[in-house]
Amino acid sequence: MSAQPVQALGPSGQVRPLLEGRTQMRGQGAMENNVAAARLICSIVRTSLGPHGMDKMLVSDQDVATITNDGATMLKDMAIQHPAGRILVEVSKATDTGVGDGTTSVVVLAGALLEGAEELLVRGVHPIVVVSGYRAAAAKALEILDSLGERVEPRDRDALVKVATTSMQSKIIAANAAKVASIVVDAALGVAIKQDDGTYRVDQKTIKVEKKEGGSMADTELIRGIILDQKVAGPAMPRRVEKARIALLNLPFEVNQEARNVMMTISKASELQDFLGEEVEMYRRMVDKVVAAGANVVICQKKIDEMGQHFLAQAGILAVEKSYEYEAPNIARATGARMVPHLNDLTEQDLGYADIVEERKVGPDKMLFVIGAKNPRSITILTRGANKKVAEEAERSIHDAVMVVKDMIHEPTLVVGGGATEAEVAVQLARWATGVEGREQLAAEKFAQAMEEVPRTLAENAGLDPINLMAELRARHLAGGEGKWYGIPATGKTIKNLRSESVLEPLAVKRQVIVSATEAVCMLLRIDNVIAIPPARKPHAYEKEIADAKAQGHKPFLSPSRLASQV
Repeated sequence: MSAQPVQALGPSGQVRPLLEGRTQMRGQGAMENNVAAARLICSIVRTSLGPHGMDKMLVSDQDVATITNDGATMLKDMAIQHPAGRILVEVSKATDTGVGDGTTSVVVLAGALLEGAEELLVRGVHPIVVVSGYRAAAAKALEILDSLGERVEPRDRDALVKVATTSMQSKIIAANAAKVASIVVDAALGVAIKQDDGTYRVDQKTIKVEKKEGGSMADTELIRGIILDQKVAGPAMPRRVEKARIALLNLPFEVNQEARNVMMTISKASELQDFLGEEVEMYRRMVDKVVAAGANVVICQKKIDEMGQHFLAQAGILAVEKSYEYEAPNIARATGARMVPHLNDLTEQDLGYADIVEERKVGPDKMLFVIGAKNPRSITILTRGANKKVAEEAERSIHDAVMVVKDMIHEPTLVVGGGATEAEVAVQLARWATGVEGREQLAAEKFAQAMEEVPRTLAENAGLDPINLMAELRARHLAGGEGKWYGIPATGKTIKNLRSESVLEPLAVKRQVIVSATEAVCMLLRIDNVIAIPPARKPHAYEKEIADAKAQGHKPFLSPSRLASQV
């Protein structure tokens, strides 16, 4: 087998290492292009940082609008095409998955680091030197960050409420932050499990956030159980069942369609009556199997037809049909029920338990509440909103709050928010940078300046004078003592001691922001060659026809009119 050539000669005899159609951008131009694309994305996102950040309306190609100020949601829905920009999308997504908050901060910090790197590149500093300086500065920043952390008890409810409240200050739910933060903390503490080493773990999957339009966010409530966005299948069925024994079925509750499609010749009315009677008996036998197992509630992932609903109602069974597939693990985890694929397999051991299963009207719709489930670590937060968009954003806000409370329970160390921690890290990092040797010192100084971008952006988004405020903030932190707790408040026009204002955040979030932003920027700075491969072109029909004719040893022929029709 002959080897494929790795290079070819161009028309004028020069070496052409890439196949035709490939484009290449090298050296300084490639770096500048990547940095410019990433900084453009950062400029879009940075105006959404903080309690005064602006929202973005993202409209899909199907005219579906999403209104949010959540960094991860914005970047995910913007459909960014530039490969350098997509790196920031992945970084924000990873931050959201890992710690649940800081998704906007990580992009703001990355943008500031890129801006500093761009200035150094223009001055002739090699990208590898910048990367080396940034990584050394990031390691020192994490060391400083750890020294600023304040350890608390993992189940310190007061500290957890403060952290949850701070998370919500920049969200649509800020006006009801005090009430909702208390609900979120109760939910997290309710599912926290103590480990053998004395730490606590929270599985966020056990805390379900359910949204429903209608009402206001002040109507948010904690349900010790689960909620299904379903209603009772039949009008004659009970709407409330106490001491519920729940059968979880993954089968259609109806007579086999194949049996119905059998062709029969009926010549007498009695034969028709016998045929219909047999179908009724089949439904009776299906319901008898449910009753024999001891179930009084049926949650079916498939359809329950009208005859099935009728006999289930006669037996006093509350049934739900077409439950969402993703709900099955939640139901099983909460109630202890096991999914049954066939009625013949249903036994008493497969049933789940809950104190109450009840249909309630929530807003314009009805929902099924499963309360007092067998597993007490199954909790739902039901949030409301004036319309669907508000309810969706409230759901995202509560999800972020749940995640930061989880972070605090896993690693119960907090720092001061409002840009105070970033400002203190910047001051200490600038002092340390003076002792760094070589050109890496320039990169370390740029890293320290980039850390100030978070408080500066908070000030800008609040409509304050960032120059004067940053000068005053820097002076406070240089003075030491309680000055390290000064930051940009949610209200007022001057900097404040945010430790006394209870503006607190998990240290884990700050650490993740620094690590993720640094790694993303270093990855971009190490790229000096961008090769673009065009999408494969689908050959026209006439091209395939010519190729087939040549392969068979025939001379291809296409009339001008045929050729024109194929082009």
